Amino acid sequence: MPHFLRAAFALLLLAAAPISAAAPPGGTIRVRLETSAGAIVVAVDPRHAPRTSANFLAYVDDGRLDGTIFYRAARRASYPKFGFIQGGIETDARRMLPPVPLEPTTKTGLKHEDGTISMAHGSNYDGATGNFSIMVGGNPFLDARPGNRGYAAFGQVVAGMDVVRRILAMPTGGGTGPMRGQMLARPVRLIKAVRMDGVAKPTGKPKPWLFNYR
Repeated sequence: MPHFLRAAFALLLLAAAPISAAAPPGGTIRVRLETSAGAIVVAVDPRHAPRTSANFLAYVDDGRLDGTIFYRAARRASYPKFGFIQGGIETDARRMLPPVPLEPTTKTGLKHEDGTISMAHGSNYDGATGNFSIMVGGNPFLDARPGNRGYAAFGQVVAGMDVVRRILAMPTGGGTGPMRGQMLARPVRLIKAVRMDGVAKPTGKPKPWLFNYR
């Protein structure tokens, strides 16, 4: 084969080769949250928050977050553009996995900064299940401090903060206790959560929310 033909053939092979996705930052694992308001991509940090990250990824890999909602927008009274949004399984016991112990920020070194994703407490204050929050602006009062273990930060939004801010600005009302006035008037659907890096590791546990009961 003439040299110029060999060179052209090599170029064609290179063009046809699949392009590898860029590695996630710092060994993190990206998860894409498809919502009715747009897509959000978070980078979960298993190196610093291994238990919390594994818990969140189990919900993702099992499809337990698919078809759930973002239901809360907690805005600061003094500066409404800051606060956090919250979503997940709410109190749906059919989707719930056993709670994992809290990994405080004093242990992980992760803080509740702009774009941080953090697990909400379950019914057991020291554990987390399938509800999570995403910060808009810094929320240091959610970090651990003397007398308060705070919440478990475990990753960061890497794309879609415009969607997060849009959800935070949506009309709210209802709710009781610390959630009073913070429930979204029209919840945002979390259509699907998909792991973008590595191999999914479903738990193999039953999925009763998929069954139709009569």
